[in-house]
Amino acid sequence: MVKTMPILNRITDTLAKALRVFGKDTRAGMATMVAVGAIPLIGFSGLAVDSTRGYMLRSQLVYALDSAGLAGGKELFSNQLDVTVDRFFAANFPDGYMGSTVSGPTFTVDDAAETLTVTASATIPTTFMQVLGVEDMTVSATTVVQRSIRGMELALVMDNTGSMRSGNKMTTMKASAMELIGILYGDQQAIDDFFVSLVPYSVTVNVGAGRTNWLDGTYDPTAYEDVGTEWKGCVEARATPLDLDDTPPNGGLWSAFFYPTDTDNIYPVVDESNNAQNNGTGPNLGCGPAITSLTPARSTIEAGIQEMQPWHRGGTMGNLGLAWGWRVLSPQWRGLWGGDTPSTMPLDYDEPLMDKVVVMLTDGNNQWYDHPPAGPDGSDYGSYGRRGWGVLGTTGASAALAEVNNRMAATCELMKAEGIKIFTITFQVSSSSTRALYENCATSPDFYFNSPTNEDLTQTFRAIGTELSNLRIAQ
Repeated sequence: MVKTMPILNRITDTLAKALRVFGKDTRAGMATMVAVGAIPLIGFSGLAVDSTRGYMLRSQLVYALDSAGLAGGKELFSNQLDVTVDRFFAANFPDGYMGSTVSGPTFTVDDAAETLTVTASATIPTTFMQVLGVEDMTVSATTVVQRSIRGMELALVMDNTGSMRSGNKMTTMKASAMELIGILYGDQQAIDDFFVSLVPYSVTVNVGAGRTNWLDGTYDPTAYEDVGTEWKGCVEARATPLDLDDTPPNGGLWSAFFYPTDTDNIYPVVDESNNAQNNGTGPNLGCGPAITSLTPARSTIEAGIQEMQPWHRGGTMGNLGLAWGWRVLSPQWRGLWGGDTPSTMPLDYDEPLMDKVVVMLTDGNNQWYDHPPAGPDGSDYGSYGRRGWGVLGTTGASAALAEVNNRMAATCELMKAEGIKIFTITFQVSSSSTRALYENCATSPDFYFNSPTNEDLTQTFRAIGTELSNLRIAQ
């Protein structure tokens, strides 16, 4: 702060000395009296002017420290913390501001309290008060920023298609997602009002084998027994518009995903292992791991991330992955998920101090895959059947893809209308139209990340993690 009392004391001392001289000098006349009277006027006028300059200086110093602290708080556990603090301070307190010289900024980190304390001081020459021997004054300020996690329901919608096997992409995505969880949880295993879900998707989505009550009357468990396997939990798409919204099971049931036996999938010899890749066989071909619904437990979500693998055949239906990402957050599904998810979850859209957030990643276009030699009806089997069946109103490859993309775009808009924040990531995606689809899906352009390399993806998840970490100025 600006030190005014020492300056006042100095003015008072100077005035007292002058009065003592005046009292001893009997020859002092009117001129002397005027001169002596001018001393306090000059001193107090100088104090007013220079104090105003001091307060202006300190206000700018506080603003710069707040900016540096908030920016640095997002990098609290990063080796870039000192760079960030210096950069934001310098941007808001230019070198030589008001002719000042600066000491700092310096900072300390309290790991236990997750606080960042940033301090600096600035010295400027005085103007009028130099006549009293006060040549400069120093102001100082401190900002304390506390890192905290705002209440949140977070859904990670992650691409588990076969193309993620190449180029170490699946390994990178899993490591990056684990780092994101580390940023959000810190050193804790659970945080009040913080829940995470995981939605792996491929050409279909696995809702969990225990949820047969969500299936329609076409489900026949004995059909799987005949080939020595059982329904894994994947479902087909409901008819439009139920395939793109958050209507719960009481508004429309699902058909169990059942890849039929044909020239591109010959069984009863079944191999549904991940290692079989494109050569796998069986009714669950292309079906990945189950959804992990909202859980407060870090260990549960980390186990789900580690379970993810690239699942081949069928293609990519990102629109269905996104729709299930919505359903794990929708209050229409409250009490339906069971397991680790409390019966009171998901919460209402307008719940105070709670956010609903989706982070969605793809490494390619929405598509029907057609494993060579070409399968019947123009494609592998997927959530909308085979492309040649015309479930989407067309049998053409480009027209069918356009329809899937349109449905995904519609789901994006419906989710954003409910206030759900959507972060999207394109990972090594060359198609400009797919990148545009995901950019337009994001809540804002700042929430879209194109990651051309594995290193870029790592940085992307770090950026999203720090964005999701909410900060407040503690002091």
